[in-house]
Amino acid sequence: MQTPYRGGMIFIAGALVAGALTIGCGKKDQAKATPEVAVVILQPERVAITSELPGRTSAYLVAEVHPQVNGIVQQRLFTEGADVKAGAVLYQIDPRPYQAAYDTAAAALARAEANLPAMRKRAERFKELLTVNAVGQQDYEDAAAAFKQAEAEVQALKAGAESARINLGYTRITAPISGRIGKSSVTPGALAAAYQGPPFTTIQQLDQVYVDSPQSSATLLGIQRNMAANRIKGSADSARVKLLLEDGTPYPQSGLLKFSDVTVDPSTGSQLLRMVFPNPHHILLPGMYVRAIVEEGVAEHAILVPQQGVTRDPKGNAIAMVVDGSDKVEQRTLRVDRAIGSKWLVLEGLNAGDRVILEGLQKVRPGVAVKVVPFGAKPAPAAAK
Repeated sequence: MQTPYRGGMIFIAGALVAGALTIGCGKKDQAKATPEVAVVILQPERVAITSELPGRTSAYLVAEVHPQVNGIVQQRLFTEGADVKAGAVLYQIDPRPYQAAYDTAAAALARAEANLPAMRKRAERFKELLTVNAVGQQDYEDAAAAFKQAEAEVQALKAGAESARINLGYTRITAPISGRIGKSSVTPGALAAAYQGPPFTTIQQLDQVYVDSPQSSATLLGIQRNMAANRIKGSADSARVKLLLEDGTPYPQSGLLKFSDVTVDPSTGSQLLRMVFPNPHHILLPGMYVRAIVEEGVAEHAILVPQQGVTRDPKGNAIAMVVDGSDKVEQRTLRVDRAIGSKWLVLEGLNAGDRVILEGLQKVRPGVAVKVVPFGAKPAPAAAK
């Protein structure tokens, strides 16, 4: 009865020893396994540095048409929405009262000018007679004063006639600039009040248009720092600009950055950027929402890292895992500027030749030795059991 019991104990003990050996071997093999990671080797690249800014279009020139004299509108001489030339007659105000005023002023001027030669000759004759004591000093002075008064009256009447002529011309309301004219706010028969009320119409020049966009002052400071560090070559004040329309289609004409405002809006912390674009086919209309792509310059030796290789630490700092010369993992803290396509533009933390881990990040930690394979390479075939 005791022999089977002892045999069973021996069998159990042997099984336990075999299991322990198997587990020990497995742990030993697992300890010997080196994690495999896929890396990309960074190389400097030449990239164009751009910023995409929202903006609104506005007309290059805008003129509001107001009457400059009072009267009744007799005619409207343009088609709403048409293109007009500078100097074209838009409205005709009843000219008869102003024509009469001009005729009266012109007649008074003619009468005064007709009397002027006689007054001049009288003053000259009295001056000659004064030399031979034929007239008294007082008589000569009276004649000379009368002549000067007549000259002054002629000048005053000339000014009055010119004013009447100008007012008569104002009865023909003309276009101050060339451009596209909008709707008319008055019709024939309406009363025109000089310099008062809403404009009769508005003319906008659309052969060129402005695009106004607010830009963060912090962004502008970053551009200036990049240029000072020679990371960007170019000038932000002479940059060329491309445009995307509201539906996302690119505008065929490129524009120029004209200026940035010298004042920062304290409520938004932004500066206004003004760009000008040619608009020969009048595709751009005032008030349209567009996106301007400003070419800030060119980074000759930019370091770009794929976005999948960059993570964030608990403090929000950008970090990347790099394989050093000993094939060990090293953690780097980065300073990134912006996304360019599917990559980050790195300002600090990475250099040319660094091997950045893109795949296998979950299997490694700083200081661990790894097996390096190029990113995108085909995986090695599984080992036979």
